[in-house]
Amino acid sequence: MELKWTSKALSDLARLYEFLAPVNKLAAARTVQALTKAPTTLLTNPRIGEQLFEFNPHEVRRILVGHYEMRYEILGSSIYVLRLWHTREDR
Repeated sequence: MELKWTSKALSDLARLYEFLAPVNKLAAARTVQALTKAPTTLLTNPRIGEQLFEFNPHEVRRILVGHYEMRYEILGSSIYVLRLWHTREDR
């Protein structure tokens, strides 16, 4: 399996960092680091996340990383990180 980040997911990471950094740059960096590391576990267990059937026929799943939701899609031998956000955000 190969892990790939979409441009929207990378924009989400940048947005979260920019939101947290003015208050605590170290905490912002740790949060982004944890969020970028978390999907590597999907390489060995890609279907560990809850499947979101509303996206059928696409195999879109979600995992929680602390208070953050990360959505990803399994497509062939690739895992695409689609989006991520804090669970308190109005999504």
